[in-house]
Order: sequence, then structure tokens, then C-alpha cells
Amino acid sequence: MKDFILLLPEVIITVVAFAILTLEIAWKGERRKAIVLPWLAFLGAILTLLATLYIWPVATDQFGIATDAGDFVPMMAVDRLALFFKILSALTVALVGLSAVDYIKAHTPFRGEFYAMTLFAGLSLMLLSSATNLVLIYLSLEFLSITSYILTGYLRQDARSTEAAVKYFLYGAVASGVMLYGFSLLFGITGSVDLASIKTSLSGAPVNLAFITTAVLLILTGFGFKIALVPFHQWSPDAYEGAPTPITAFLSVGPKAAGLAVLIRVLVVALPAYDFNWTAVMSLVAILTMTVGNLIALWQTNMKRLLAYSSIAQAGYMIIGLAAWTAAASPQWPNGVNGVLLFLFAYVFTNLGVFAVVIIMENKTGTANISEYGGLIRRSPFLSIALLVFFLSLIGIPPTGGFMGKLFVFGAALDQKLYLLAGIGVLNSVVSVYYYFGVARLVFFGEGTDESPIRPGVVMNSVVTVTMVMTLLIALVGQPFIEFANNSAHILAAAF
Repeated sequence: MKDFILLLPEVIITVVAFAILTLEIAWKGERRKAIVLPWLAFLGAILTLLATLYIWPVATDQFGIATDAGDFVPMMAVDRLALFFKILSALTVALVGLSAVDYIKAHTPFRGEFYAMTLFAGLSLMLLSSATNLVLIYLSLEFLSITSYILTGYLRQDARSTEAAVKYFLYGAVASGVMLYGFSLLFGITGSVDLASIKTSLSGAPVNLAFITTAVLLILTGFGFKIALVPFHQWSPDAYEGAPTPITAFLSVGPKAAGLAVLIRVLVVALPAYDFNWTAVMSLVAILTMTVGNLIALWQTNMKRLLAYSSIAQAGYMIIGLAAWTAAASPQWPNGVNGVLLFLFAYVFTNLGVFAVVIIMENKTGTANISEYGGLIRRSPFLSIALLVFFLSLIGIPPTGGFMGKLFVFGAALDQKLYLLAGIGVLNSVVSVYYYFGVARLVFFGEGTDESPIRPGVVMNSVVTVTMVMTLLIALVGQPFIEFANNSAHILAAAF
């Protein structure tokens, strides 16, 4: 019974997903299905969130170590790090599902399958964030990849959607194969696929550094693909532009969160003895990712492609916190990972909020061109102000959640004397002002070809409102969110 309770979030989201598929097949009332199925998916995501919050108080012991989930789930951790990412997964699925209601209704008759697939994608995120075994990590990652490919190419009559799915699939297949080879090297070195056993094996006997470095680099290829780190980012702009816009919103948040979750587990839990080596690699990857993302974003004329490169740059900022992690962290910046978690929590609401505005604009104009945002302040003052708040958060300007995330991430780098890394991060944030405020200038001071008012409806207004309020609350009422991130990262500090 205890095992079942610990797996309750996964059970709920799976049951609801299959219920939606069953109703889609058996229920003949198309009009009623169009109303009921999206809200059933939303209810499933909310119930999953509530189940995760219910488990939270009993998921760790006094030392912050994962409780024993028994023989029923020997390859999964039920600790607060896993629960943190399950909360993010449930929130992402709920907000993406609501954002997709009008869009999917207008673009495809296959609605039930869409909501079921988003729930399955959420399930894959939850499994991946809990996995403590290389086999389960690989299976969960492939589960996420397959659902993402399907959702990216969901608009079968749209050539851009199909092209995006094919490119995404080809890149993903190569990255997956390379990562699997890295797993096989790690298994060959240690004789185990369990992360804790790998740590014990590497700590107990001298290991050829070249083999470990090669394995880490190969594994980083697969995780870097999901997070969209440079040089594994090439799929991102095309996939973002061609995918249905609600799925673009999901791709910008969901796989990134899952990739970071499993990267943290593998590098910090399984390979802490080699932290010096991968910290150098992470620093280089962070610098390349931030710089490439921000510089290429300067030239974009399509909002979805701009946000694709923005998302790449944001991933670079997050990796700064992971690069700054050490076992002997100071009390002020416990381990850098807490900064990553706080940054990611703010990023989920910020980026989903931006894409909610993009979806509203695309529903109205039929395009995602930046030029269509000219004069938006006269068409919808609320959307204009919300967009400005989200841009301020992405830049890292107070009082927004993005400022809090960057404060902790850059602070962790400074605390570990990674001054160059932190300085380049700050410079990249300054560069990002140009393209974010370029759109804001059009919104507030530009002229548009259409001056008709934009009235999104109750659901989309609610999504924009919730995401904007949360983006501001994370900074204005910061302490609960800081403690949330710190508590979620305790498992890592306790591992040593």
C-alpha cells in the first residue's frame, strides 16, 4: 500500500490519459467531447499535482535521503528532488492543456488523442525525474522523445509540422544512440546500472580517467539534446517553429526540466568523485549555450524562432548553477543546484506565459511573425503588460522570478570563484535586452496593420493571469520559493 501511495502521481496521470483515449473512441458526441476532454485532462494534471503535494511531507527522512520505496519500485527515487520535478511536470501539462483548447479546436479534429499524449508526455517527465537506474533513464527518455515527436508533427496536413517532427526525430535518434553508448561504457567500467552502485564502484577503486571522461561526454550528448545545449541545439528552432504552438510551449519547458533532472542525478549522485572534470565541461557548455542562443536571437523575425533561441540561452544560465556545484558549498549558496531549481521554477511560469500570449496572437492573426505585435498596446493593454513582465523575467530584472533565479545561479558561480563564467552570464543577459525590448518597442510604440481589439476568452486570460502573477510572486514573496528549492536540493547535499 505504501508503494502504491508513493506512485500515486504516476498512477493518476496514467489512468486519466487512458480514460481520455477510451472516451475518444467510445463517445460519439463530438461537441461534448470537445468540451469535456480538455477539462478532464486538466483535472488529471491537477489531481497529479495534489497527489505529489500529499506525498511531499513523507518523501524524505530527517537527513533528506530518499525513503525506501520497497521492491515494487527499485529503480525509482521518491525524494524531494523527484517530487520537485513532478510538480513542475503537472503544472506544465495543466497550463499547456488549457492553452491548447482554442488552438487545437481550430487546427485539428483529433483532440482526444492530443490531450492523452500530453498527459503521457507528462508521465514520461515524472518517470525520468525519478529514475535512479540507467535502464529506466533510457526507457523514460525514449518515452518522452516518442511522445514529443508525435506531438511536434501532430498537424499532419501542415508541411512545417511534419518537417519539424522529422528533423526532431533524426536528431533525437542520433543523440539517443550516442548517449546509450555512454551508458554502456559506464556499465562496462563499474559493472552496474544503478546510480548509487556506480558511485560506490568509482569511489572504491582507481578508474581510467579517459574512460570516465568519454562516458560523461557521450551521456551529455543525450541530455544536452533534451535541454537544447550547444552544440546539441540544432533541432530546436525548426521544431519550435513547425510544431503546434502549445507543443512548442511544452518543448521549451518539459524536456528541458526532465533533462536537467536526470543530468543532476547522474553527475551529482553517480559521479561526484569526478566533479572537477565535469565542472570544466559544464562551464564551457554554459558559455557556448548562452552566447550562441543570445547572438542568433538578435536576427530573428519569427516569434517562435526567437523564443527557441531565447530558450537555448536560458538553458545556458541554468547550467551555470550546475557547473558551480561542489560538495563543500558555503552556507549562503548551498550547492548551486538550488539555484538551478529556483531558476527553473520561475522559468516554467515565465515561458509558458510568453507562449500563452503567442498562442493568442497566432489564433487572432494566423501567424507568429514579430511584425504582427506592432501596436498591441492599443489592441490589448493586458496582453502587452503581461508580455513586458515576462520579458523582464527572462532578462532577469526585478521584481520578477527570473531575477531571483539568476541571482542564485550567478551567486553560486561567484561563491565558487567562477568569476569569468558569472561575468559572461551577466554580459549575455545584457545582450538579451536588445531582442526582448525590440519586441516590446513594437508592442508599445509600433504601428500595426490591424487595430481591432483582441479578446482571448476566459481560459486564455486565466492562463496569462496565473503565469504573470506567479512570475511576480516568486520575487515579491520569495522566501517560500527559496525554501522550496533548498529543500528539494537537500538530497544532493546529504549524499556526501
